[in-house]
Amino acid sequence: MIWQLIPYWTSLVTPLIFGLLVQPPLTQLSIVTQPNIVLLMADDLGIGDVGCYGNDTIRTPNIDRLAKEGVKLTQHIAAAPLCTPSRAAFLTGRYPLRSGKWHQGVNCISRNDHCHHPLKHGFDYFYGMPFTLISDCQPTEPPEMDRAFRRRLRLYTQMIALVTFTAALGRLMGLISVRWKTLSCLAGFSLLFFLSWFSSYGFVRYWNCIMMRNYEVTEQPMVTDRTTPLILRESISFIERNKHKPFLLFLSFLHSHTPLLTTEKFLGRSRHGLYGDNVEEMDWMVGQVLDAIDKEGLKTTTLVYFASDHGGWLERQEGKRQLGGWNGIYRGGKAMGGWEGGIRVPGIFRWPGVLPAGTVIDEPTSLMDIYPTVVHLAGGVLPQDRVIDGRDLMPLLQGTVEHSEHEFLFHYCGIHLHAVRWHQKDSGAIWKAHYMTPIFRPLGAGACYDRGFCPCFGEGVTHHDPPLLFDLSRDPSEAKPLSADTEPLFDVVIRKIGRAIEEHRSTLTPVPEQLSLSNVVWKPWLQPCCGTFPFCWCDKEGDNELANL
Repeated sequence: MIWQLIPYWTSLVTPLIFGLLVQPPLTQLSIVTQPNIVLLMADDLGIGDVGCYGNDTIRTPNIDRLAKEGVKLTQHIAAAPLCTPSRAAFLTGRYPLRSGKWHQGVNCISRNDHCHHPLKHGFDYFYGMPFTLISDCQPTEPPEMDRAFRRRLRLYTQMIALVTFTAALGRLMGLISVRWKTLSCLAGFSLLFFLSWFSSYGFVRYWNCIMMRNYEVTEQPMVTDRTTPLILRESISFIERNKHKPFLLFLSFLHSHTPLLTTEKFLGRSRHGLYGDNVEEMDWMVGQVLDAIDKEGLKTTTLVYFASDHGGWLERQEGKRQLGGWNGIYRGGKAMGGWEGGIRVPGIFRWPGVLPAGTVIDEPTSLMDIYPTVVHLAGGVLPQDRVIDGRDLMPLLQGTVEHSEHEFLFHYCGIHLHAVRWHQKDSGAIWKAHYMTPIFRPLGAGACYDRGFCPCFGEGVTHHDPPLLFDLSRDPSEAKPLSADTEPLFDVVIRKIGRAIEEHRSTLTPVPEQLSLSNVVWKPWLQPCCGTFPFCWCDKEGDNELANL
């Protein structure tokens, strides 16, 4: 089986896919061969932005076609923060390919060890961004590091430099007693802050916004006008090259994450500005991939999955321009802990002849389910040395079972548990208890517009004791919290969820903090570089185009 990775899945769901394709799976109808698997992942696409989920102002005919020909999930949850190293499992696959955004880092100790690279984690081919997509990548957009942050960074740099200079001068004049080692540390901090401030004026684009093919840096910085065509070309070429053997293609879109890279062909086409243009271009890309599958006669032997890693990013605005998505009737958005708007996402499966067309399933499912589902289809075996939070979705998708296997789903913001949902299957209720919620500002707003991003803990959140309780089966917008006075089962439900939390926490294994200070601080010696560091620049895609003229 060939596996390819193409560019951009938020770090949450990467450890999902890598199973050995050994034995063909059974369906309720017949034995089928190993399917091709195509995973299409949007970035920050709101569930309210897609036609088949109720939007009638943004045109998404190709995503809608997937839903018409396959199975649409209405309670698909981006619960992937639980895919921490204590839970995630990478199985060695045979020849997978990924295209798009990797977002998991590249190196550990040296510039060329590639310990975090896709090729070291189950994929056999990679084309895309190893890091995240930020506004600095688009030369025409304002930098993501705003002026206030730059001023604070410059102030800190000046303060530390002044302290260092004063201490050194006092030491030389014999006025104060300070060790040279201490002065060296202060000088190091001064240099670090200076580099951070200086890099915010252009170097971020050169050091973060790069494209790679396998281990080779091909564009530094990336040329955003051709990123979309190149990603699409890689995806279709992969399908054409591997049509005679089972393959896995993971196309992780840069769409619809800011800075909303959109080709000229789609600018001004939608009724929702640049964001709508970007979504419609992504839908066109989905159609191109589906057409390639059909052209090669692979439609009935290919499982296609479409989803988003988060809900829409409500705070992403520039002046009067709304650059984030719309989450329909659901409260909140991306990075808001347990609020439904940030975690309920589109989820569509298509496999003609195996999955019933035009089916709608209103049961709790999760992005974490993709891992065990793909392992099952590949004939692989799940690891037995850890808890696997996901469930094989094939019985639910094929209609051989009525209910999802999920009873509880735990909704984290970073490492902080914000909310828990309980699927009470005998009654059909979907209870959700919020233990922490972000404080929206300004007062009465539906997001953290004052910060641009909701915090996970600290002064920016409210702790609830007893927790806020909703029944999503009756109140999907989470507009009316229940209480012991309004809900007879309130105490029973809270106790049941509390016991589930205790059991859940007993299964977690402590692991190193991935976003610790030592990991977040930029380390120049780990920076991928096309050239001689720090003079990193190349355009190998452009050179290839010139050579082919």
